[in-house]
Amino acid sequence: MFNFMKKKTTKTETPQQQAERDSAVDKVLLGYEIGTVSIATMVTGLERDGEALTLDLRLPQDSNPEAVQQELGQLLHPHGITTIHMNVRLPAPEKGSGSSLPKQMPKTTNAMESQPSSGVNNNVSNANNANAEPPITKAAPTQASLAAHPRIHHIIVVASGKGGVGKSTTTVNIALALQKLGNRVGVLDADIYGPSMPTMLGVADVKPQLENEQFVPVDAHGIAMLSIGSLLDGENTPVAWRGPKATGALMQLYNQTNWPQLDYLVIDMPPGTGDIQLTLAQRIPVTGAVIVTTPQHVALLDAQKGIEMFNKTSIPVLGVVENMALHTCSNCNHTEAIFGTGGGEIIAEQYQVPLLGQLPLASGIRAQVDKGEPSVLADDEFANYYINIAKNIETNIDKFAKPVDDKRIF
Repeated sequence: MFNFMKKKTTKTETPQQQAERDSAVDKVLLGYEIGTVSIATMVTGLERDGEALTLDLRLPQDSNPEAVQQELGQLLHPHGITTIHMNVRLPAPEKGSGSSLPKQMPKTTNAMESQPSSGVNNNVSNANNANAEPPITKAAPTQASLAAHPRIHHIIVVASGKGGVGKSTTTVNIALALQKLGNRVGVLDADIYGPSMPTMLGVADVKPQLENEQFVPVDAHGIAMLSIGSLLDGENTPVAWRGPKATGALMQLYNQTNWPQLDYLVIDMPPGTGDIQLTLAQRIPVTGAVIVTTPQHVALLDAQKGIEMFNKTSIPVLGVVENMALHTCSNCNHTEAIFGTGGGEIIAEQYQVPLLGQLPLASGIRAQVDKGEPSVLADDEFANYYINIAKNIETNIDKFAKPVDDKRIF
């Protein structure tokens, strides 16, 4: 999950041991909390040299770095990390706190004192030392620095700036349409707080298997699917997690899953532009994004925010899907643009991206996903809308593909 700045291995460390140790470090950092916040969100730099780990941290003002180092040492020692160095920054004290001096860092100690041979060397900085060099701050990863997944050709995210625009329904039908065009397709449900893929694909009661400590995706009509919803006890179980834990869950679903060879992994994003979206943009190599909106003015404003976020994180926008464009009355066949007209065309023209397709507002589309048999799977009257969108996606996607590193080890 973390991109190591430097990684040196001993001659006796095999690639498998290296991957296992890196994964263990990820798990410990994601699970260790200060207050209610994962320490993973406070890591600004990370380096592993064999059994030694160096962390650059920005800790809260009231934290105890000495205790943090001791506890991390105890958690990491079973995984072969015998030496921990910590470079710590604390925020400056608030004005009016009664002291003009910064908080003095505690005395350094051996975090592995219960293990005499461990040889821990703590580099916790003394904030009072004006001549000490500040720790190196690691910049957030960028899309250009992320290597493509060795078994996934394209990763597509389907996103919207707001909820209620039919994003998940569009996602599952696009995935099935890409499959119908002859592609090997997977679906990752990144909507941690409102997972709906298991229900929409008719596999709500199927749990993913574990194999060599990795998830095996659920087979849903030939699609490799994984969702946090598949791991919960029931459909009514809420996911009441703070941001860091939710983003950690997303990365675990992506990294600790034995994905098969795929032409496309389609990721159903939660609405908005928050922690999960930013984590994905910095940690997962995305080929491009599909924006789902309705013609309604308010929905378009939020869709624009989504496009701007992807532009700033260097993720290409493959195009816009305008959902709920027209409604045809089942009694009189009168057609009406309930949410307005031309919204998708306007935003596509504004950002110079393709309008991938326009979808009707129809009860049949809703009814099909509710019973776990989406329109493309049912081959109903609406299936061709999604198949045409999938064809439009395939038209230009190869020019955005990331080079694959076949030697990458997960």
